Amino acid sequence: MDKQFAVIMAGGSGQRLWPLSRRNRPKQIINLFEDQSLLRHCVDRVKGIFAPEQILVVTNFEYLDEVHGHLPELPRENLLGEPEGRDTANAIGLAAALLQRRAPQAGMAVFSADQIIEPQEPLQQAVRSSLRFIEDHPDVLFTFGIKATWANTGLGYLKRGAPAGDPDDRIFAVEAFREKPNKSTAHKYIRSGQYCWNSGMFVWRVDTIWQQLELCLPHNAERLRRIGEAWNTDRWEPVLQAEFPELEKISIDFGVMERAEHVCMCELDCHWVDMGSFQTLADNIGSVDPDENVSTASTQAVLVDSGNNILISDSPDHLIAAIHVEDLIVVHTKDATLICQREETERLKDLLRRIKEEGKEQFL
Repeated sequence: MDKQFAVIMAGGSGQRLWPLSRRNRPKQIINLFEDQSLLRHCVDRVKGIFAPEQILVVTNFEYLDEVHGHLPELPRENLLGEPEGRDTANAIGLAAALLQRRAPQAGMAVFSADQIIEPQEPLQQAVRSSLRFIEDHPDVLFTFGIKATWANTGLGYLKRGAPAGDPDDRIFAVEAFREKPNKSTAHKYIRSGQYCWNSGMFVWRVDTIWQQLELCLPHNAERLRRIGEAWNTDRWEPVLQAEFPELEKISIDFGVMERAEHVCMCELDCHWVDMGSFQTLADNIGSVDPDENVSTASTQAVLVDSGNNILISDSPDHLIAAIHVEDLIVVHTKDATLICQREETERLKDLLRRIKEEGKEQFL
């Protein structure tokens, strides 16, 4: 097999973590976790397998300079900017279009910068096993499941099929993809022992995923091909800006994985979380007091007769003080403060839309 590559998806606006995450400060590069960013953790995780020159990052076009400063060891040309978000099929397709011209038979492992995975060793071992597997099975699309420990209704599920490959590698066929279930269905999945959470991580050959994009999303593939042909020319940016926003917005699961015939998986037994909300942030990097108030390491807080709150400040010199408050999220930054009920966080998009409508875009 040709040289192997890692592709890290680091796009998205991070609206669910406003005001910590902003247009010019995406959640992936905020130092939230052990004084390091999620993107930094992800790159360090895959550097155990891939050299820096083999790691590509797909991010928002406007974040390119900041991401480059954040990851100085990566070549500048390995940072790919999307003019706008068009979901995971096109983030992956953009990287595949360039690698198809550079090393079409190379292995390509896809990761998300939004995730926390501990310990790292099970993932690294599984990625190495999957890269070996696709050398002998080049038509296979490989994904990773996470051992499901509770009936999570916010995640998709994979149904494990028959064993494939070396028993020591614990590789299985994927029998079915299941979308986010209701509570009773999720409990059935857990009791059956046949399902795991869909991690959103993948391994395949570059030419294999490119063929699948051509088969399943031909109109997108044609536009991505034109973008790839302009790579490293003076036409690159104009072609990218013209073609990319016209792509059908679709996830790789809907667009390709659920339609593909040859899909295999490896199940990972590790701590895994998609860091997409204040609740998951609090669950993973916060400390809890006797009244179930959660605060991050950098947050100074004093509470009286208050419980079940999430308190976050990006300034250790600022104090959050409260009396008799329950079930709130309080997030302080130097120029904006969020206060909302814990169960109302899905309305953050409405709030951000109102901020824009009222001409206060400098706070977005």
